[in-house]
Amino acid sequence: MGKQLVPDYIFEVSWEVCNKVGGIYTVLSTKAKTLQKQYKDRIIFIGPDIWGDKPSPYFSRSKTLLKEWQRVARLPQNMKVKVGRWNVPGRPIVILVDFKPLYAYKNDLYGEMWNRYGVNSLPAYGDYDESCAFAFASALVIESFYKFIHGEKYNVVAHFDEWMTGMGLLHIKYTLPQVATLFTTHATSIGRSIAGNGKPLYDYLAGYNGDQMAEQLNMVSKHSLEKTAAIEADCFTTVSEITAKECTQLLDREPDIVTPNGFERNFVPAEEIYKERRKTARQKLFDITEALTGERPNKNSFLIATSGRYEYKNKGIDLFIDAAKKIAQSPDLEREIIAFVLVPAWIDVPRADLQERLARPSCATTPLPEPFITHTLHNHDQDCVVNQIHYLNLDNQSGSKLKIVFIPSYLTGNDGIVNLSYYDLLIGLDATAFPSYYEPWGYTPLESIAFGVPTITTDLSGFGQWINSRSECGLKKSGVKVLHRSDFNFVKVSEELADTILALSHCGKVQRAKIANAATEVSREAEWKHFITYYTKAFHIALEKAASRKTIKKSENLI
Repeated sequence: MGKQLVPDYIFEVSWEVCNKVGGIYTVLSTKAKTLQKQYKDRIIFIGPDIWGDKPSPYFSRSKTLLKEWQRVARLPQNMKVKVGRWNVPGRPIVILVDFKPLYAYKNDLYGEMWNRYGVNSLPAYGDYDESCAFAFASALVIESFYKFIHGEKYNVVAHFDEWMTGMGLLHIKYTLPQVATLFTTHATSIGRSIAGNGKPLYDYLAGYNGDQMAEQLNMVSKHSLEKTAAIEADCFTTVSEITAKECTQLLDREPDIVTPNGFERNFVPAEEIYKERRKTARQKLFDITEALTGERPNKNSFLIATSGRYEYKNKGIDLFIDAAKKIAQSPDLEREIIAFVLVPAWIDVPRADLQERLARPSCATTPLPEPFITHTLHNHDQDCVVNQIHYLNLDNQSGSKLKIVFIPSYLTGNDGIVNLSYYDLLIGLDATAFPSYYEPWGYTPLESIAFGVPTITTDLSGFGQWINSRSECGLKKSGVKVLHRSDFNFVKVSEELADTILALSHCGKVQRAKIANAATEVSREAEWKHFITYYTKAFHIALEKAASRKTIKKSENLI
């Protein structure tokens, strides 16, 4: 192996830059500090300007950053950009692009991508147009900045995350072949669709053809774009070994390297602040439960939650609620347990009757109607969580030692009921459970142990497999319990999850502290300062491929 190639400039493009949607936001926002430390202001994130005239809570605009480029930049189609810093540790430079002017040119863009690469955009629907307009706009920004800095003198990497940015990668590959391209799929669109549609993904993976399944599941355009970007990228990465197998089978390219997701400890408050926030969070969770049910929980109640995107089967939400029913029926249930489902649904407004009770706690002596949900929903009768709670009769009856509370809002601190951020609420829990069926990495369990909260996950998550790869695993040694899950063992996993939660609830104070400390120590192994080396290797792979193209071009010029 020759000399390690190091980028002079890195552009990273994602729909979740300064746009909190899911786990990729956590990947990028926590990775930013380490990248900024290594490539001080030579790492530039590019995200969508979805804010318009409204201020973004994640972005601080600057009048001086990249001022000269902005002065001379001539972006096509009257595109406008905002330059500033991301309000996360490291405060990297961010360019937010207004991509809406490019909608008018989408047919021309799709035609070019079909002619050049065979990307089939004809059956596209949903968020495809929006994503491709943003990706193309981002590529135009990279192209403009590259020309401004005379990028041919530098090692430049353009890193694109997920299928939504694929068209940007393909445009850069065609117009600036000297730029090293990196494509990361955090989860394949077709794999997620197979799992979400109730088809057995793992036992039958070797028999699936990605193109055929895309036709069957109406995913042709997204899959076509993702597969093409993966094949055309100089370096193709994914976040876990389990997803690498999926990519190899469904996208027809084996990833060059696995780049596992790390975490940044700056998000965890110092000890004294932690104690205060834990007290506040528990008080809030107790108050909400009391206002809903009319019963004050025991101060020693065991608080557990699941959270994440509303992927009912993929994230194991159905399994978590099923396990709660088993706990409610168990003769081993001694300590009161409150199970929280913190999953954003199609909310309408905060419940007015609940808000009134929270404002006047003394009036909470009888249960509210449906004493398990904190907000009204637009699709209440069709909501999977609501329907499963009704079906299992988990209606928080008076005297029940198992209570369940569904908080269907994004926890940003202003939902009208909790009014705390997710991390500030996470601190108050005794444990978390994420019994996922489809989870390429699994940020929620990693976040949990980083905050010293023991967690339960499965070996169908990248994080669960990483835990199992360590020499020491198990709750007592790692703060993580990894359940074995397959396509067909739902009932068994539900029983094991219920048993694990009950076992945790039986732990004494000293034992709980030891498990929490073990969780914190393991989380330190997954900090970005350890995992960033995988990206360093990925940058080298991409730059080496781009360098070989430059060499070929020089040779052709000499002939």
